[in-house]
Amino acid sequence: MTGPGRPAGPAADTETTVLTAALELLLSEGAAALTPQRLHAVTGVARTTIYRHWPLPRDFLAALIAVAPHESPMPSGDLAADLHAETDLLCDRLRDKPVGAFLRALVTASSADPSCTALRHRYVNDLLEPFRAALAALGVADVEEATLAIVSPLLVDTLLLDRRVDRERAHHAVEDVLARLGAGSAR
Repeated sequence: MTGPGRPAGPAADTETTVLTAALELLLSEGAAALTPQRLHAVTGVARTTIYRHWPLPRDFLAALIAVAPHESPMPSGDLAADLHAETDLLCDRLRDKPVGAFLRALVTASSADPSCTALRHRYVNDLLEPFRAALAALGVADVEEATLAIVSPLLVDTLLLDRRVDRERAHHAVEDVLARLGAGSAR
């Protein structure tokens, strides 16, 4: 039985309103815009509510990461098909969704607030996990090296070089990894 008082978290509609506005601010103005005062001005949600649940920019970033899980299909057992499917999903996320901009904001926030570094690592690990799972499911010896060989070029192009996602180049990285592993391609 719970006692009287305030609920532990914000109401679902309040959380949705605030986090939607936080994502929009993050993408348009960067992590520095994620202040309770700014979110109050944009949403009309009481400053006390915002301060109570998201007092610092990193709290908004953590909440946004928590509500943005990425579901991958279960590995099929065909390593080539699974890696190509995950590559397509990541390319789509980097191109069509705010993943690239969100990562840039996390990098900037990490340089301003070192406590955000763990959030950046968590978010990148979430992006890497489907590749790790596909590789581990078939007993690949060096899962981390293979994962990074596929994903790193995409992240470097998107985050550091401001290049558009090159799906063909991404699939070449998968083919290179498969060749090193001695696995055949489904493409």
